[in-house]
Amino acid sequence: MAKKGNRVQVILECTEHKTTGLPGTSRYITTKNKKNTPERMELKKFNQILKKVTVHKEIK
Repeated sequence: MAKKGNRVQVILECTEHKTTGLPGTSRYITTKNKKNTPERMELKKFNQILKKVTVHKEIK
């Protein structure tokens, strides 16, 4: 029987993009260890629509 891991896939969505009113969304898929980081992740990633680095937060 295979052991269940602590790593889960999460989706990161741009926080600044919603306020601009531009169409589309900036999302990234990554993994995290839910034992080490139980709270929601927040990373700076490149937004291709805004053409700058913005804060991306984990969504459910």
